[in-house]
Amino acid sequence: MQNETLELTKRLIELESVTPNDGGCQLLMMERLSALGFTCSPLRFDDVDNFWAVYGDSGPLLCFAGHTDVVPTGPLDNWQSHPFQAEIRGEYLYGRGAADMKASLAAMVLACERFLKSGNIPKGRIGFLVTSDEEGIAINGTVKVVEWLKDKDKIDYCVVGEPSSSKILGDVIKNGRRGSLGAKLVVKGIQGHIAYPHLAKNPIHLAAPAIVELTNTVWDNGNEFFPATSCQISNINSGTGATNVIPGTLEMLFNFRYCRHH
Repeated sequence: MQNETLELTKRLIELESVTPNDGGCQLLMMERLSALGFTCSPLRFDDVDNFWAVYGDSGPLLCFAGHTDVVPTGPLDNWQSHPFQAEIRGEYLYGRGAADMKASLAAMVLACERFLKSGNIPKGRIGFLVTSDEEGIAINGTVKVVEWLKDKDKIDYCVVGEPSSSKILGDVIKNGRRGSLGAKLVVKGIQGHIAYPHLAKNPIHLAAPAIVELTNTVWDNGNEFFPATSCQISNINSGTGATNVIPGTLEMLFNFRYCRHH
């Protein structure tokens, strides 16, 4: 079974699915689940592919939940192997989504295949809720599927395949989740030539003190369940590309991951 899970994981990794694109991952999963007797419902909201699948007609519903999308790769030159060509080096599998979370999706599918093909009859139902909008803005994924599902069915138990283990499988149990606040800051300056700075207003210079204060502030010290609140700047864009032009605007994306103190 481990080899089968590995092979399916490789196939999923090799399907390029940078958020919100699914890249065909869900179709592959639905083909496997349909062959087991699952009823699959593809659900596309705006530019996001999702699907709901269910096996059985009655009883409590255990749902496997996850996502097929991955974060962008960044410069390919910085990778030792191609991000969408699964490669084993030593004891590790490399490729975008290997941990988060195509291996989990493969394990979920293979677990169901093994269970059902062995002649087992579940005491209830089995469901899959899969989205390609977890790593992005996350407004057309799980939340939309849950809204669609609200008048049709009820999930009793849910297994989420996010990689939360620290050293070995199952060594961490999550008892909650930190909040997340994403923000976009636009600093407006006045564009000008660098030879005449007195006629311009540099938004990079204006933003710099705020960046220092945001990143140096101790928001809280966390608690026994959650680490301290963190502010991280993820993107800064400004300028025309020229070396002699003071930019007119600066755009910055940043995120707070906050514990329950906030």
